[in-house]
Amino acid sequence: MGRLQDRVAIVTGGGRGIGAATAELFAREGAKVIVATLSRGPGEETVAAIRQAGGAATLVQVDMGDRASVRDLIATTAATYGGIDVIVHNAAYIPFAMIEALSDEDLDKTFDVGVKACFWLAKDALPHLRKSRAGRILVTSSVAGLSHAIVGMAHYSAVKSAINGFVRGAGLELARFGITVNAVAPGLTESASLRRTASPDAIKSMASRIPLRRPAEAIEQAYGFLYFASDEAAYVTGTVLPIDGGHLLGNPGGIELDQI
Repeated sequence: MGRLQDRVAIVTGGGRGIGAATAELFAREGAKVIVATLSRGPGEETVAAIRQAGGAATLVQVDMGDRASVRDLIATTAATYGGIDVIVHNAAYIPFAMIEALSDEDLDKTFDVGVKACFWLAKDALPHLRKSRAGRILVTSSVAGLSHAIVGMAHYSAVKSAINGFVRGAGLELARFGITVNAVAPGLTESASLRRTASPDAIKSMASRIPLRRPAEAIEQAYGFLYFASDEAAYVTGTVLPIDGGHLLGNPGGIELDQI
């Protein structure tokens, strides 16, 4: 028996990176997984990988920035698998733009997908989560929502900070139903998008400032979500877990790690 045997889990942004790794890991642990993606192709790849490994998965194409689309996602999941136990909201919209160049449309979409969708998912899924013996709402935050900032990404840091506030508030409010709310805050993580936006030298430079001296693998972030979704974390709520190789520890003395 897996740690999530027969539980129904939704993973948004499940077609790539951390989302795909989480969906596949949950399926290996026995969950029936809804892979929710905006782009059909990557979602189909994740579903195919899960089914090839003997797991259960269904693709639902969804725009997490659209209220009606999120409502349909919850309804489709309940109709397909008979209930909902775990939600992992990993989808994000992250344009690179300085504040003076950030359009109102991009700002709205960043918050719709990143923050409003947390509330929409929780509200629409609540009747199902209340029936679950292990209701979980999980969100992808970031070290940028805790202390780090990135030039050209003030909106990203703001969204991730808001997500952390949601986790605390929703964790308090939903505890009376036995529903826990937690987040994983990834640091630098290997992904196709990272390789598209940063050169190998830039990635190496960023990794050199991390105490463990490398980016995380997507599966290492997924294991954080597995912990929160499992029975082992039944008494944990309102928590944001950094998985960052020690990045948040900082290096205030300016000591080069290679010289230690």
